[in-house]
Amino acid sequence: MKQLCTIVMMAFSLTMNAQQKSDFHDWAPTPPMGWNSWDCYGPTVTEAEVKANADYMAKHLKQYGWEYVVVDIRWYISNDKAHGYNETNAEYNIDEYGRFIPAVNRFPSSADGKGFKPLADYLHKKGLKFGIHIMRGIPVVAVKRGLPIKGTKVTAKDIYSEKDQCKWLRDMYTIVPDKEGAQEYYNSLFEMYASWGLDFVKVDDLSAPIYHSGEIEMIRKAINRTGRKILLSTSPGETPIDHGAHIQQHANMWRTVDDFWDAWEPLNAHFEVFERWNKWRTNGAWPDGDMLPLGRIGIRAERGNPRMTKFTRDEQYTLMTLWSIFRSPLMFGGNLPDNDAFTLSLLTNKHVLDVLKYSRNNKPLLNDTEKAIWTADAPAKGTHYIAVFNKTANNAKITVDLNQIGNSQSCTVTDLWTGKVLGKFSGTFSPDINAHGTGLYKITL
Repeated sequence: MKQLCTIVMMAFSLTMNAQQKSDFHDWAPTPPMGWNSWDCYGPTVTEAEVKANADYMAKHLKQYGWEYVVVDIRWYISNDKAHGYNETNAEYNIDEYGRFIPAVNRFPSSADGKGFKPLADYLHKKGLKFGIHIMRGIPVVAVKRGLPIKGTKVTAKDIYSEKDQCKWLRDMYTIVPDKEGAQEYYNSLFEMYASWGLDFVKVDDLSAPIYHSGEIEMIRKAINRTGRKILLSTSPGETPIDHGAHIQQHANMWRTVDDFWDAWEPLNAHFEVFERWNKWRTNGAWPDGDMLPLGRIGIRAERGNPRMTKFTRDEQYTLMTLWSIFRSPLMFGGNLPDNDAFTLSLLTNKHVLDVLKYSRNNKPLLNDTEKAIWTADAPAKGTHYIAVFNKTANNAKITVDLNQIGNSQSCTVTDLWTGKVLGKFSGTFSPDINAHGTGLYKITL
């Protein structure tokens, strides 16, 4: 009888663990789509600017699946600066339990201890979701002041280590996972975030250059404990690929590259990166090619002056096609109210976004120095997608062997970017592709 009880308890435990994993993966059944303030505002975005982008998203993009509005780095600093960080005389805003809170001069609705709840409520009323960026660890200022960890008898001084402190921003110390109060600190953070109505958290200095598995697991536990569906995105990249199984089990998305900006070389590098990470994608766990530096960026950002993206139009099609056929999250980096008609068209092509959301068995067929071809299955039986990329600086004809995707008979090819039916083809299909350009096609029998 005792042995039977033990077996039953073990089975129950395994079922609960599987259910827990299934639950948080179910929060992101398709790659998350949204806007992030980093590419245009760096660490200086204001509440008014966040609301302006949210208003645009609700009006123009929400119907296509865009829903997350993410306030990026250092929203807790009153006097940060563009093109870098103010680490000389930064004015931190922090509560009595060592938790950063919004800077009221930048986020007026957070006054009187309201935190980000009023801003989250504003977004939720529009049918959108709210996200923030945080840094891994515990604030240095909390350690220096010896602030208590909520619900414990220990202080910030008892759970920190200076080892592996972030090298590019020294706001935080490492939290030592086995210290009394360590898990409780992360619990207190996400209790507060859940009370604000948070839906998405991007945690930086977490997955590269050092993979902090202990803190990743503490964050996962803290989120699960709240009972709120808060997506977890880890940053920066490249996440070490030998930790692919671990990150897939703990996060909804994780970075595959370092910060990505508007130049052909880093875009071209994504072909190899995405091929490398392709096997680790699963429903609810998405390798992340980083934000889309499209539209008007650099307003008060880390790199460059205010500008429309430096990508050519063909390169912008390539970016959106590659991210969609790989099924990377889409986080737009430009200031949405400044979008021109072309930029808006990139974000609202339903047929292209269907590839992102619903395609299956995505994989590269070819990737060399001059060209790449990806394929995927569409939901409808006998229907496939093909993405063709020209990596060279000259226009080129690229031949696709239709037999490689199981089309041994005549099939109809439709250009998904234009919606034009190109005709029937047998054996091969050889589109003309512009320099650094792409073609995305639906193949039907």
